[in-house]
Amino acid sequence: MSRALFSPFTIKDVTLKNRIVMSPMCMYSAVNRNGFLEDFHFTHYISRAAGQVGLIILEATAVTPQGRISDQDLGIWDDQHIEKLAKLNVQIKKYGAKTGIQLAHAGRKATVDGDIYAPSAIPFDENMKTPKEMTKEDIHLTINAFQDAAKRAKKAGFDIIEIHGAHGYLINEFLSPLTNTRKDEYGGSLEKRYRFLKEVIQAVREVWEGPLFVRVSANDYHPEGLTVTDYVQYAKWMKEDGVDLIDVSSGAVVPAKIDVYPGYQVRYAETIRNLAIIQTGAVGMITSGLQAEEILKNNRADLIFVGRELLRNPYWPYAAAKELNTEITPPVQYERGWKF
Repeated sequence: MSRALFSPFTIKDVTLKNRIVMSPMCMYSAVNRNGFLEDFHFTHYISRAAGQVGLIILEATAVTPQGRISDQDLGIWDDQHIEKLAKLNVQIKKYGAKTGIQLAHAGRKATVDGDIYAPSAIPFDENMKTPKEMTKEDIHLTINAFQDAAKRAKKAGFDIIEIHGAHGYLINEFLSPLTNTRKDEYGGSLEKRYRFLKEVIQAVREVWEGPLFVRVSANDYHPEGLTVTDYVQYAKWMKEDGVDLIDVSSGAVVPAKIDVYPGYQVRYAETIRNLAIIQTGAVGMITSGLQAEEILKNNRADLIFVGRELLRNPYWPYAAAKELNTEITPPVQYERGWKF
């Protein structure tokens, strides 16, 4: 019996060996504080490749120094970052995995020294800095920073780029009326709030021909915020602008209480997939092979993004394969562990 979770998936000219994606997760481990990969990152990502994850997406990687969530975030704002990123790509790909990188800007949720920037001068909460409202020049410089980061990602050998438009960071802040109160062409209506993301996508697409994902937060969990219905429209526009897949998360644009349970975000991926007619990735408390298989077989999403479960078990794909009574091929060094 064929298992959807372990079937290949082709998007543009990139074929993943299975539908398992390592979700980008911040490690806050660039202790050099200059955005460079450390030994930890090589161990962290390569072990998941040996564990037979189909696509490994690096954590939120800042396109500017001021766009870091913390000063220990990875960076891609300088050509000097390319060398180590390229080396990591080579090592991951030895195990048959494809690689992606999440290009990010933290906006008002940055905790670095100095000024931080957002579409509007509204702090996340009373414990965080009040950001500076971005000028038109700030906006254009940031769009250019995303484009330059995409060029570097290409030089480093990544297969896929994901733009981080979720979790209350800069792009998400432009999209939501809770954080964007601008009166110019970048705010005031759904279409105007989309403009910043549109221009980022267009800038990236000028230099990147490969698969392009965008991560979104499909529910603000606030009565005056966005819902998945709004994101269906955003997804339609993203598709027109050249996005290939929407990675569907939710929340974190404003403080909110969220009812979390297994697969709690899958319905958002399903809604966007079926109403916007675009491929989606499902994420959020997906912990078993059977759960992942149900999502794929019922056409609720096209890829399964696994986060915390891969922190608990770098070799989760083997456990999922055993649960689904199917076989996957381990690296030759590990074969004896899978022969009984």
